[in-house]
Amino acid sequence: MHNEIYNQDIKWMHHALQLADNAEKMGEVPVGAVVVLNENVIGEGWNTPITSHDPSAHAEMNALRAAAKRVENYRVVNSTLYVTLEPCPMCAGMLVHARVSRIVFGAYDLKTGAAGSVIQLLQHPQLNHQLDIRAGVLAEECGSKLSAFFKKRRLEIKRAKQAQKYIKMP
Repeated sequence: MHNEIYNQDIKWMHHALQLADNAEKMGEVPVGAVVVLNENVIGEGWNTPITSHDPSAHAEMNALRAAAKRVENYRVVNSTLYVTLEPCPMCAGMLVHARVSRIVFGAYDLKTGAAGSVIQLLQHPQLNHQLDIRAGVLAEECGSKLSAFFKKRRLEIKRAKQAQKYIKMP
């Protein structure tokens, strides 16, 4: 049973990584998320805050909104959310309110992680719901995708600044 759960976690994290590619193609930070219930996808999402002009449009939010519509309930009990990056406090709060049972994430977020890296909201004893957490699934692959994206972005900014030096201002 333990190996079966582990294999399912790997399978769905690969799916979340593919969804992260959608975000990257749009110029968004490459984070992907998928909500699974009874081994079926009920919601998918990727980061779209820039393109949608919506600060709440994180991958987890988009995936859980789709899942809630699919089950026709704002509570998505007995589900598992797979996401390539540890949730932020906003997303962690939403996961608690939605009564998601389990979260599996890839890379740790040492700046804003709310599943233990910076703060722990998903298992906070004073909240009325706690999630089971599995951290670090395909962490290297998830982290590498993010690192490559930000490295590319920094290089683009550097090149743009260099180009500005060569443009003659009237």
